[in-house]
Amino acid sequence: MSTNPPNLRPDLAPKAKISNPSRPGQPTIGMVSLGCPKALVDSERILTRLRAEGYGVSPDYSGADAVIVNTCGFLDSAKAESLDAIGEALSENGRVIVTGCLGAEPDYIREHHPKILAVTGPHQYEQVLDAVHSAVPPSPDPFIDLLPAQQVSLTPRHYSYLKISEGCNHKCKFCIIPDMRGRLQSRPAHAVLREAERLVDNGVKELLVISQDTSAYGVDIKHAEDRGHRAHITDLARDLGSLGAWVRLHYVYPYPHVRQLIPLMAEGLVLPYMDIPFQHAHPDVLKRMARPAAAAKTLDEIAAWRDICPDITLRSTFIVGYPGETEAEFQTLLDWLDEAQLDRVGCFQYENVEGARSNALPDHVDADVKQDRWNRFMEKAQAISEAKLEAKVGRRMDVIVDEIDDEAATCRTKADAPEIDGNLFIDEGFDGLSVGDIVTVEVEEAGEYDLWGRVV
Repeated sequence: MSTNPPNLRPDLAPKAKISNPSRPGQPTIGMVSLGCPKALVDSERILTRLRAEGYGVSPDYSGADAVIVNTCGFLDSAKAESLDAIGEALSENGRVIVTGCLGAEPDYIREHHPKILAVTGPHQYEQVLDAVHSAVPPSPDPFIDLLPAQQVSLTPRHYSYLKISEGCNHKCKFCIIPDMRGRLQSRPAHAVLREAERLVDNGVKELLVISQDTSAYGVDIKHAEDRGHRAHITDLARDLGSLGAWVRLHYVYPYPHVRQLIPLMAEGLVLPYMDIPFQHAHPDVLKRMARPAAAAKTLDEIAAWRDICPDITLRSTFIVGYPGETEAEFQTLLDWLDEAQLDRVGCFQYENVEGARSNALPDHVDADVKQDRWNRFMEKAQAISEAKLEAKVGRRMDVIVDEIDDEAATCRTKADAPEIDGNLFIDEGFDGLSVGDIVTVEVEEAGEYDLWGRVV
């Protein structure tokens, strides 16, 4: 049984779980999915299309006729991880198709791995399918394969990511995601609801709403209403909340209209949880990042949210060591964190990313200073987390069961998203539980990031 590590990268999705058996003689494709939950959804869509065409899905290299590597290009460290994954797939299988965010740089990939079969960019589903057809021609059994395919899920069956839009209209200087994934493209609300209804009908008990900018959902299509559903995050959250599943909102920018979501959380329609990428607190750093510089106003917003919904959980990510960050500016961030008392916090040390405008900024921070600031930031965040969790001892709350082994049932409270937040462990009296159950527990013990409790 492991506890949540303090340095868990907040941009990573859960590890893909593949368990679809293939029939004898069926062409099979392996999938390595790296990066964020948005990339995991892309992997699910690709595999769903391939399954509909008669391909099997292999959980390992040896059983696959070819392997798709869905890459991440968010940071240079993520690029290196993607290159390593491509190299491993080439070594273990030899027939590799590359897609995803790093696929937007095909020359860079081929420079390191010239033997790959094909490269496509992010969410280029048709090009990926074309590459698979060329490498491994389909051979469907018309009595088995050519039927409407149930969506392939790479997460446990009791929760699923629900992507509501693609792309981003922000121009943050440290980020190249808009260059790779384009401007905001919202899905029609009725299509999102249809997918959500199908997921819930198939046993999903938690919907994790994701996009690059969830708060901006519908802006590009002028909040169009179609078939009784309006493309606005407040309306969408209300509609999703009517389905009976937990609804968790990720990547919510703190625009003024976000306060309209808080009453829905207080009413229990959506989980009292918001994942908000604040990134920093000093107005000058935020200005250099090309982000809204309103840290003081943000504190007022947080106070207002907590007034409406006292149980709200706030998680965020921050960057330390951004070019030009002074010790005084970093201290402002620490002081802001003291005031904000965020429940869950992730932190990056700034890295140059090829193509990012921040690379050209003056006064880059030395690596040892970045490490020192990261350590100090995480020490403070850990202390806040520990105190907040200690305050939950003795409380009763609902949890969802994610895993069960010989030692314990690993669960999450409404305050915890999969993989990136903490866990609640039930290490006694868990024999009758099943994965996906939602049960009431009483919290008996708290750690730095995790809780322990018993079933009531």
